[in-house]
Parts: sequence; C-alpha cells; structure tokens
Amino acid sequence: MALVRLQKYLSECGVSSRRKAEQLISEKRISVNGNVISKPGTKVDPVKDIILLNKKRLYTEKKKYILVYKPRGVISTMKDNLGRKIVKDLLNSVNERIYNVGRLDKDSEGLLLMTNDGNLANKLTHPSTHIQKTYLVTIDRLPNNIEINKLENGIIIERKKTLPAKIRIIKKSKNNCILEFIIFEGRKRQIRNMLAHIGIKTLKLKRIKIGNIQLGNLQPGHTLTISRKTAYIDLEKNTK
Repeated sequence: MALVRLQKYLSECGVSSRRKAEQLISEKRISVNGNVISKPGTKVDPVKDIILLNKKRLYTEKKKYILVYKPRGVISTMKDNLGRKIVKDLLNSVNERIYNVGRLDKDSEGLLLMTNDGNLANKLTHPSTHIQKTYLVTIDRLPNNIEINKLENGIIIERKKTLPAKIRIIKKSKNNCILEFIIFEGRKRQIRNMLAHIGIKTLKLKRIKIGNIQLGNLQPGHTLTISRKTAYIDLEKNTK
C-alpha cells in the first residue's frame, strides 16, 4: 500500500480533522512502530506500520455514506448543548464517526450527505471544485428578468460577490413562485441573502441535489445508505 501522510491517516481513522491531527502530533501523542512522532508530514504505511494514539492502536474506519432528508427545524450538527433536535437524532445504528458535508440552516430542508470520508468531503466543499448545489426555492413573488439576471450574475454579500448562479422558474401563481436555484458555493444562508438583497422573501428552501447526488424520493427525516462507488461516480460526473 502507498505511503500516506500521518495527518490524513489520523483523519481516516476518525480520530480528528487533519488540522487537529497536527496538534496531536506536536503534543507527541502519536507513535509509529514505537517511535514518538513530533513532525507533521511524516508518512506511514497503514498496512505495515503500528500507529498508536496515547498508546492505543488505531485502525482505519469503514467508510460510510448516508443521505439524509433534513426536515425544517432540525440543526445540521452532530452535537448541540441547547437540547435542540439535530441531524444525529435521525441516524440509527451508525457506529462510525460521521459528519455532515456542508450545512442547511434550521429553516431549510432537504439533502444532507453524511460521511467519514474526508477526501470526498474535501472534494465536495473546497471552493476550487465548484460543485453545484440544486435547490427548489419558494418565494413571495415572481422576479422580473432584470432581477433574475442580477441573481445569476452575482450579488455582493458581505463585500464579496457570489459566483454566477443558474435560475429557472418552475411554477408561478398569484401569491408565490417556485424557482430551481443552482449555486456553486456554500456561503451561510446564501440563497436567502441573495433574494433578500433584491427585496424577495424566501418562504421555503429545499436542497434536492449535491453534484449529481440526488434527494430522490427520500422523505423528511428518512435516511439512505449509498455505496462509495455511487458517491464518487456522482461526484466525478459533476466536477468541472
């Protein structure tokens, strides 16, 4: 097996993020084949080397990929000190340490991907990959062509212009309108803030796709385990 950086291996074992792994190394809490490691960047062989954290041997976690339909009112986190309903409450019989890739705010619903695959998570969230996220957004009125062009070309939010978006009118009525809204980044409450900038109120926001990973027929509060192959194939189809 090819050598990998120790930080990456620690992340794959579910011990910590790569950044936190550097701290563990600097604190001299990691040993490889009996030798205490103090330098980040050390490479290890996950098959042959004996890697210990606080004298306890580490093993690579089995990778998990779970789709979750997050309902409105649920917090996109695995821990909460305020007693609120969180994503973890929707998961059953998951022994591995997993986390959500990206977030949906409390008032939004739809697709969350839960995994312990740091490589996939990085590919999906790193700004350079520009993975598209697709939403169905119900708003309080029909935007005109000028407003749609503004949204598609980018809105300045907190002194930074959003990346170009794609917008399609799905349904319109007297009291509201439903848009298909595609963005290529994941800034906090981005779509709501973009619409508010041009005087439009968001009534409902539902994410239906991350790349080509789809919510499909999944119902609110339900989960679906997918394979590593499915997760990566859908990612590669969408990577620019």
